[in-house]
This record gives sequence, C-alpha cells and structure tokens, in this order.
Amino acid sequence: MKKIDFKIISFFVFIFLLVESAFAARLKDIANIRGVRTNQLVGYGIVVGLNGTGDSKAEFTNKSISRMLDKLGMKVTGDDVSSKNVAAVVITANLPAFARAGNPIDITVNAIGDASSLKGGTLVQTPLRAADQQIYAVAQGSVLVGHAQGGVHETVGRMPNGAIVERDVGGDFSNRRMFRITLHNSDFTTAARVVKRINMELAGKYASAKDASTVDLMSPPSYEGKGVELLAMIESIEVNPDTNAKVVVNEKTGTVVIGHRVKVLPVAITHGNLSLKVGAGGKKKDGDKIMNLKSTANVGELVKAMNSLGVSPKDLITILQSIKAAGALQGEIEIL
Repeated sequence: MKKIDFKIISFFVFIFLLVESAFAARLKDIANIRGVRTNQLVGYGIVVGLNGTGDSKAEFTNKSISRMLDKLGMKVTGDDVSSKNVAAVVITANLPAFARAGNPIDITVNAIGDASSLKGGTLVQTPLRAADQQIYAVAQGSVLVGHAQGGVHETVGRMPNGAIVERDVGGDFSNRRMFRITLHNSDFTTAARVVKRINMELAGKYASAKDASTVDLMSPPSYEGKGVELLAMIESIEVNPDTNAKVVVNEKTGTVVIGHRVKVLPVAITHGNLSLKVGAGGKKKDGDKIMNLKSTANVGELVKAMNSLGVSPKDLITILQSIKAAGALQGEIEIL
C-alpha cells in the first residue's frame, strides 16, 4: 500500500465541526433581549499638533480650523488658515448598552484628507452622534498610532477611554412586564425549544414564539418588579440550538468547515484521473486514484478520502459543488 504524502494532506486545512445533538448553549449566547444592544457613534473633528504630517490640500480642514477658532473667539476665515500640523478626521465608537453619563469609551480616529500620519496629534473636543443625530458622547485627547502587520499604518489611531458618555443609555427593566427575545440565527426549531425551556423553568405558559427569530416573554406574577432577576435567570437557561446542514469553503486558504448534519447520498465521482464512489462497500481498490466509500459516509469522510488522493483545494471545491448540483449533497455550500 502506498504511503500517503502528508505534505499533500496539509495542502489545505480540513476542519470538521463535531456539533453533537446534545450540545447546549446559554440563551444569552444565542439571543439578545430587545433594548440591550450596542449603538454605533460617529463624529467629525480635527487633530492638531502634528509635525508637518497633516492635510496639505484639504479645504474642509482649513474651514474646520476657522470654525474652531471662531468658537474660541478668534475671527478668521478658511483662506487665512493653512497648516500641515492639522488633519481632518472621522471618529467612530461603540456605545455599550446601559452606558451611563460619565462612563469612558474607546474610540478610533481615521484621517480623511491627505495627512500622512496622526502620530503625536491631539484630537480637539468632538461630539459623537448616534443614528438619531443626538449627541451621546464627547471625545478629546491624545491619539495613539499603532503598528499594523507589515509596517506602520499611521493614518488610523486609537484612543482608549478617549470619549466620555454624556447621556444615559437604556431604560428601567425592573418594572417591565413584557420582554422580547431575538435569536441571533433565525430558526423555527430553536425558537420552539427556547419557548419550551422558558415555560418549563417558569412552570407556566409565559413565553411564546412569534416567528423563527422572535420570542415574547410575559413576566410572571412572582417576578413583578423583578425584571432584572427574571432576565438574569432566563439568559442562563441552556437550549440546544438547531443548525442547518452547511459546508463552508474558503478557496484562498483551503479551509473546509463542515457541519455535522451534512450527508452524502450514493454517488460516483470522476474528476480528471480521480475516481471515487460513495455506496460501493467501503473498500479501496488497486490504484492510487481510485477509492470506494460506504453508503453511510458523510461529507467529512468524503473530504478525507479526496485529501488522501491528493485533491487540491480548488478541485475539492469543484467536486463538492458538482455533488451538490447532482442532488447528492444534503446541505448547502457557502464559498468565502
């Protein structure tokens, strides 16, 4: 028997997801409570104090400088200002759920003009707004420029605790009587299981599924005025989430990720000088490029067989797509 060349086997990475049917996840890991979410913030500002690495031709930068100086009591126009020590930037941040006024949050600073570096600069006080155009935080401080892989990327900077929250986020959950739970991945089976587990835990019919991703929960009388305690208990409930049969292939890296539910029906495959059959008894015939697999073989065994025959990632993807087109692969294929 010819020894398998492990250099060929390692040509692509094969990952088989062993997701057992008994796998359970906490509800907080597969769903979220409506109203408990992160909000995106954005703002426009200027970074000063640059060592000649700022914007050189950006008219909007000069206008921004003149507006800033005007607010400080100095009357100038955009034509009167020209400095390569200043850069126009866009600031982005994520506002956590239940953030309170005075809490610091991290921000990212991005140059939008032709500045070559933000290193050593200071962001001038900049309001950060959400999608509702309301100001939720104000940013100011020194910009830290990190090192990107393969070199220095100095037009993007980070500011840990660079902004201060100015407005409370989130409401009072303690006295709520109705809550809505939203699954991260829509699935009728999972939604039904969530309802069953919650009602079992609360010993009553307090939860109901509205669709494949939405579960409504009514607070039981025993939890009146205790919404926080109720949610703390609910989010710790363990549920067995259902998953679709799926094969995910990354052609660039050669990575193949296969869900445990993916099955292969009996099929004969011929690709170049490769011949492989599913449902032929499970014995290998004489010859380097011929192999039979048992009729109960799954996609994981099929890929392992093709790997042992030296199939390249590109050919593997082509073969899997052809098997799917023939109706023999019971699941969906996603190409990254």
